[in-house]
Amino acid sequence: MKYTRIHRLLRIISLLQSGKPQRTPDLAVACGTTERTIFRDLGEIQKAGIPVGFDRKAKSYRIDGDFFMPPVALTVEEALALATLAEQIGDTEQVPFLRLACRGLAKITAQLPPSVKDEVWDLSRSRSIRTGPTTPSDGCADVFDRIQLAIAEGRVLKCRYEAASGEDRAGTRPFTFKPYALFFAVRAWYAIGQRSDRRGLRSLKINRFAAIELTSNTYEIPRGFTLDRYLGNAWRMIRGDVDHHVEIRVDAEFALTVSETLWHRTMETDHHPDGSCTLSFTVSGFDEIQWWVLSMGPHCRVVKPKELATRVAALAEQTAAQYRAAGAKSARVARRPGRDDGTGAGSAKAKRVREGVRGTSRRQAARRHPDD
Repeated sequence: MKYTRIHRLLRIISLLQSGKPQRTPDLAVACGTTERTIFRDLGEIQKAGIPVGFDRKAKSYRIDGDFFMPPVALTVEEALALATLAEQIGDTEQVPFLRLACRGLAKITAQLPPSVKDEVWDLSRSRSIRTGPTTPSDGCADVFDRIQLAIAEGRVLKCRYEAASGEDRAGTRPFTFKPYALFFAVRAWYAIGQRSDRRGLRSLKINRFAAIELTSNTYEIPRGFTLDRYLGNAWRMIRGDVDHHVEIRVDAEFALTVSETLWHRTMETDHHPDGSCTLSFTVSGFDEIQWWVLSMGPHCRVVKPKELATRVAALAEQTAAQYRAAGAKSARVARRPGRDDGTGAGSAKAKRVREGVRGTSRRQAARRHPDD
């Protein structure tokens, strides 16, 4: 059985507390990993304050018999927060792959005193969390687990990937991948790492992996890598090459609602006497922020830089052109003779008019020939 990092650490602690001496080869076999990973895990366990001892004579590890994991003392407020996360986020899979976290939190809350547990239950029913729609996790759990294991053990992955753009659709050629981190961004999980067929780091969407397998080759995540450093000032997750100062003018109708949300960590707001406001950002790349601007339609305008304003204007014009073309097509169809659109010769309205004329003619004929 393959273990995730957390499961493996707990498994090691359990084995070390069993009272039997544990050698690193035995721990590696029990946890389905390498001795190198076991040494790293033992170091992490010791850093957490758990007294792992080494018997030089037996060349084995153990945890002192008088040590035990202390019970968690939670306040009602802390327990309520955990219960809300467990039930609203993990159990409903609003963020995929957190069901295990839900189960773990449920075990914690199950150990609460009855009075606290009852109060938490009563309060939790009045709380609800609704995130935006997310990418379904169906069929992706094995991909998520393998990437997580690859990061924990420093093992290279062999993959096939279906790109959204046309650049890779020729056949999804296999490549090796060294994942550095997993992160959830708005609607889906992504893996950040190095592809053997690309330069620099890449963000790969979990549900687009067509095939993935662990190899015996190993790698190390660079010491200086952090997710924040990688994303920089990206609007969400697509980082451009250059940072830009962006100013957006929002009209009075939308200003209050828009300015209440911190859309980006660099956001600054300047309110104007007419009720409008100007939002300022330092953003790396325009590919994501342009769609955010367009989502507010005529209620906002790009002030700076000119390049972004030109992009948004072009996209808005393309959108308007589609509606104009669709409207013109509908008008042409409506003008075709014989269309049952209420005006053509074959319409229901025209038929009623003809029937009325014939009815009038029959009534006039009856008045001319009373003997009939």
